[in-house]
Amino acid sequence: MLELQDISFKVEDGSAEKEIIQDLSLHVDEGKFIVVTGPNGGGKSTLAKLIAGIEKPTNGRILFDGKDITDLSITDRAKAGISFAMQQPVKFKGIKVFDLLKLASGVKNLSINDACSYLSEVGLCARDYINREVNASLSGGELKRIEIATVLARGTRLSIFDEPEAGIDLWSFQNLIKVFEHMRDNIKGSIIIISHQERILNIADEIVVIANGQVSKQGKKEDILPEIIGTSSALGTCDMLQG
Repeated sequence: MLELQDISFKVEDGSAEKEIIQDLSLHVDEGKFIVVTGPNGGGKSTLAKLIAGIEKPTNGRILFDGKDITDLSITDRAKAGISFAMQQPVKFKGIKVFDLLKLASGVKNLSINDACSYLSEVGLCARDYINREVNASLSGGELKRIEIATVLARGTRLSIFDEPEAGIDLWSFQNLIKVFEHMRDNIKGSIIIISHQERILNIADEIVVIANGQVSKQGKKEDILPEIIGTSSALGTCDMLQG
């Protein structure tokens, strides 16, 4: 499905170069729910952006279904079947939720019933949101779930979420967990979530730990979670959201 081969990524840091990702290799199988965690500044969000095409690697290759997509734009990667949900969902003044879902699905004649079903899947009452404008009148948790609904509407084979718990309250976080549990149980592709949260780590098939721009651990949740649970403070786990 997805393979990163010896990926490196450097940025200008004053008069020197700083290497954020260093010779990183990673393989994601079809139909897997992967959570990527690790210390702050270790390169997790950069990794997500490299997969989505927001950033381009300095060295290495990215393969998707055996095809080299290293030089493809974010638009071309979206067409190839990759979705990306950012930490802070984009607001669209003047665009209603129904229009956004129709745009995401690529179906010009998307029915109201189909659009409502996507909202229902993320725990939103369709009649209360279908004609809402995607703007600042919506809470962070509402925007997150609407963004996830657009990912469901797209139906891509690889969906990437960068710290979906960022900036939302405890109630919204608890509902977010239910949404991801539903996605995990009804998965039609693969999901990669960047997260510090133990409750999100706990519903993963596999956990990947990124530190200093490299994969330090990767394996089944049952094997990796016990190793890192005692170092949650080092991973930057947000105790507030864990209650």
